[in-house]
Amino acid sequence: MKTSRTSGLVAALLLTLGSIGSSASAQTSVVDFSNGTQGWHNPVNSWIDSSLGNAAPAYRTQMIDTFGLTWTNTNKAVLEAFAPNKTVTLGLDFQALSIVYLGNEVSRHVVVELRDYDNPSGNYPWTSVWFDMGTVNAATQGWKHLSVTIDNTSATTLPTGWGGFGDENANAEPILPAGRTFADVLANADSIVFTTFVPGNYYGYTSYDIAIDNISISSVSAVPEPSTLALGIAGLGLLACRVRRRR
Repeated sequence: MKTSRTSGLVAALLLTLGSIGSSASAQTSVVDFSNGTQGWHNPVNSWIDSSLGNAAPAYRTQMIDTFGLTWTNTNKAVLEAFAPNKTVTLGLDFQALSIVYLGNEVSRHVVVELRDYDNPSGNYPWTSVWFDMGTVNAATQGWKHLSVTIDNTSATTLPTGWGGFGDENANAEPILPAGRTFADVLANADSIVFTTFVPGNYYGYTSYDIAIDNISISSVSAVPEPSTLALGIAGLGLLACRVRRRR
């Protein structure tokens, strides 16, 4: 019976400790445009199209002869997902009905970018960190899901695949300004954008017919909650006392 009781206590403790890293359930928001734009906008010729959605309405944008498209959200509640010590996954469904450059259908990149307007450097309007999520084109029919995960929003160096904006190196390539880190920008971000502009690249006049849908942001604490950690420590102490008494 002693062995059985100890085993039961160990099993319970393992369950408690196992919950430490995931005690805070993921906070997930999904915008499927069935309840409006919920803060997302492209300022020109955009509307909710109920005929195009990927299981719901979609947000559609048509532009003729423009350099690129940008969809922006400045909602503080959305930006809280990028607070320190978080793991964040960003995703959206993207459909290119048409992307025409010089009379031909072409591909364009889709970039996610977090911008800090309060701490610009030099002649740059903002400081940002950005990730190229992939390419889209009208030849690929139907919806394409794009996503990226930030393993830890407290990282000081740029994670693999991420770039910085706000200054440039000797080759005129965009970089983070001196003294700014990945975590700095995330903690002070004023907006999150999805865009066809790739920092450091230039495109000529292009005509777009684009739909986006199911924008999702999911975040979870990357460190234990203090109350859960205390519970785990208390369990360890209880187990040690039990074992000591039986000896």
